[in-house]
Amino acid sequence: MAWVRGSWACLRLRQAASLCALVTLVVMTARPGPAQEIMGWWGSQAEVRLIQTDLAALEVDEPKRDLPCSVTPTKPALGFDLRMHAGYGITIPLRELAGQESRLTIIFRVIPKAGKGQPTYFTQSFKVPPIEADARGETYLEGVYDLGEGTYHVDWLMRDAVERVCTGHWEVEAKLPDRDRDVSLELNPGEVAASRFEAFQEDAPVEREQAQPGLQVKVLINFAPPRANAAVLQPPDRNALLSILRSITREPRVDRFSIVAFNLQEQRVLFRQDDTSRIDYAGLKDALASLSLATVDVKRLSQKHGETQFLADLLQRETAAGPAPDALVFAGPKAMLDQNVPSEELKKLGVINYPVFYMNYNLRPELTPWRDAIGSIVRFFRGTEYTITRPRDMWFAVSEMISRIAQLKSERVSLLAGGQ
Repeated sequence: MAWVRGSWACLRLRQAASLCALVTLVVMTARPGPAQEIMGWWGSQAEVRLIQTDLAALEVDEPKRDLPCSVTPTKPALGFDLRMHAGYGITIPLRELAGQESRLTIIFRVIPKAGKGQPTYFTQSFKVPPIEADARGETYLEGVYDLGEGTYHVDWLMRDAVERVCTGHWEVEAKLPDRDRDVSLELNPGEVAASRFEAFQEDAPVEREQAQPGLQVKVLINFAPPRANAAVLQPPDRNALLSILRSITREPRVDRFSIVAFNLQEQRVLFRQDDTSRIDYAGLKDALASLSLATVDVKRLSQKHGETQFLADLLQRETAAGPAPDALVFAGPKAMLDQNVPSEELKKLGVINYPVFYMNYNLRPELTPWRDAIGSIVRFFRGTEYTITRPRDMWFAVSEMISRIAQLKSERVSLLAGGQ
């Protein structure tokens, strides 16, 4: 779903701290309405049933400011989900919303300019808490929608409970930079879609390649904050890790996969799914909800190098369990431990007859340029580490990794066939 995010906050305030505290109270009582939804998919104006005043406001290019507001388009940007996210930000003086609890309604349409593109309509309702008449400052809302490459026209309006209207009209171009031209976007040129509000949304079935035996991949993913000892795994970082996982499991050449989600800080496996073709995102969501990074287990405190031992035990179990995969893939942020897994422990695992990779999610690689505990394991087994800083890094890394796994499997199959 597309979505609108709002905050009733102390923005651009010039008053004393006591008034700032008043506005902060409004922050605590504000609650957004339902997520933004598509009203009509490639539909006519009749199908979306716009009221006449809304339709008239969208049709007139001149901005209306019965409800004083400022709407600023945001430039489309490539996300880790390989979708171009466009949007807008809105500021409204709090005094304009003074009164009892009410509601703001946002309606806008996005029209591809190429060919005979039809409009896609979106709507959003936002609940406004009670606001004092002398409130100062501004509130800020923002919305997001997704685009394929192309140029689009946007007609936008916001209406309050007494039918005051604020409108905006703008052009937006979704275009990948030249350095990213090879990246395959999820949306086709000229396509408009709602942004995924639910990070754990189930994937559509993937058409797997049938021409040759598919790849079997095991993914060990560390769902942990990029900053060591952080109390919370923030949604943007969690979603980036989910995107890395999706990008691997949605690869047509990957037929089956096993997922082991763990957290080094808590020293436990959170979720696992063996030999499957679709991820149980509902189960993974519940498992990640159990993370309690702000709480430290007394038993863990008494264990010297407990995280190192957990990592060594995890690797031992997962390389010994079940049929050998075509590749073992680690994913997650850098794991800077007090001690890396000793080489003597790694030698006990023997020879691993399949490639090992590491998708290292690291937004600021210049801050930690040295190798982490997982990177040291991958290096010991002569594996390959990729640094994922931007969405294009993820796309190129997964594409290259899967191609290498396929090539190595083909060579192994040929050797086995030649030895018969």
